[in-house]
Amino acid sequence: MDSRLNAFLERADAVLARLEPLLPAPRVSLDWSQSLAARWHREGRSGYLQPLTVSLDLDLTDLIGVDTQREQLARNTRQFVAGLPANHALLWGARGTGKSSLVRALLAEHAGAGLRLIEIERDHLADLPRVVELLAKQSQRFVLFCDDLSFEAGEGDYRVLKSVLDGSLERAPDNVLLYATSNRRHLVPEKQSDNENWQMVDGELHPNEAVEDKIALSDRFGLWLSFYPFSQEHFLDVVRHWVGVLAAQAGLIWAWDDELGILAIRWALGRGNRNGRCAYQFARYWVGLKLLEVKG
Repeated sequence: MDSRLNAFLERADAVLARLEPLLPAPRVSLDWSQSLAARWHREGRSGYLQPLTVSLDLDLTDLIGVDTQREQLARNTRQFVAGLPANHALLWGARGTGKSSLVRALLAEHAGAGLRLIEIERDHLADLPRVVELLAKQSQRFVLFCDDLSFEAGEGDYRVLKSVLDGSLERAPDNVLLYATSNRRHLVPEKQSDNENWQMVDGELHPNEAVEDKIALSDRFGLWLSFYPFSQEHFLDVVRHWVGVLAAQAGLIWAWDDELGILAIRWALGRGNRNGRCAYQFARYWVGLKLLEVKG
C-alpha cells in the first residue's frame, strides 16, 4: 500500500512540475511607498501592475547635448510633481539619442518627492482607463511611460489612443501623466496617397481628412520634444563623458587623446550610427578593455 501511495505521489509531483510553468506568476502586493516603478501586465480581460526593481544611477547631467529638451521635460515634470498643471509629452526623433534615458533620469531626480513610473506597452494602451483607476487614490505622482510608440499602416489602434487621451487621461486625476517616445513625429506613417486629395480653397492648400486624422494623434500631446542625430563633435562629447564616468567608478586613470577619439569614430562607423547609445557602448568596451589590460 505504501509503495502505491509513493508511486501516486511521485506521479502527482511530476504532473505538477509540468503544469507549474503554465500557471500565472504569483502577484506581488504593490506598496508605492517602497516601489518606484511597475509594469502593466494584461491578464485575460483585465490586468495588474507588477513592481519593478529599478536603478537610480542615471542623472540628468549624464544627458549631453540635449540641454533644451532636458530642461523642457524637467520643467514639465517639476510642475507635475508640485501638483501644478502639466502636459502629456511626446519625445520623438532619432534612435539612441536619449529619449527613454531622459524619462528614467527624471524618475531618479524626483523619486524622493513621490514620482513613480509605470511602463505600459503600446498594445495595452486600451487598458489605460483601468490603470488610471488603480492610481486615482494614491498619494504619489505617476508618469505612464510608453516606449517606442508607433503604429503601422492599416492599424486602427491609434484611434484608440486618441480616444483614450481625450476621453480618459485629460480628465484623469491630477496625479497621472503620459510620456511617450517614438521615432516618428506623427506616430502613424503618412503615404503619398494621403496627399492626393488636398484641396485649394481661396488660394490656401487644405489637407484631406486622412492626413488630418493621422496628425491629430500627435496633437493630443501638449509637449513635443525633438531629438536629432548626433554630429561627430556631439558624439565625441558623449563618449568622453561616459568614459570618464565608467573609469572613475572603476578607479581607472585615463586621458583623452586623438587616438581614443579615432577609435570611437571607427566604432560608430562600424555600427552605422552615431548616437548616445553607441557612445555608451563604446565607453563600456574601451574601459573594460583597459581594465583587462591592467589586470593582465
